[in-house]
Amino acid sequence: QVQFVESGGDLVQLGGSLRLSCAASEFTLDSYGVAWFRQAPGKEREGVACISVGNVRNYQHFVKGRFTIARDNAKNAAYLQMNSLKSDDTALYYCARSRSRICPKNWGASPAPFDYWGQGTQVTVSS
Repeated sequence: QVQFVESGGDLVQLGGSLRLSCAASEFTLDSYGVAWFRQAPGKEREGVACISVGNVRNYQHFVKGRFTIARDNAKNAAYLQMNSLKSDDTALYYCARSRSRICPKNWGASPAPFDYWGQGTQVTVSS
């Protein structure tokens, strides 16, 4: 069964850093684009960052310069390094597999281009 398992979420202070991990099983991640999404209470799920098979990275404007997405095909995993965390970054963070090798044009606006999702890892930023 295809699975994603996220880890690394935690309670962190304002301005702090966290590194989220996403481990894939039952498929090889190197054939797919991967994205991180997040969902805060009462809000819709939103795309945060996406990385293609060719390591082309895309970021939403609200995390650009603070977050870095990466992949390690040898470990069949993807990562999200989050620095300078803000209160607005508090959310449940998910990784998701793209239906293709790239990050689709509308990757950040809709979850539809992604077919498999993890259960999420909670990030809470305290002030």
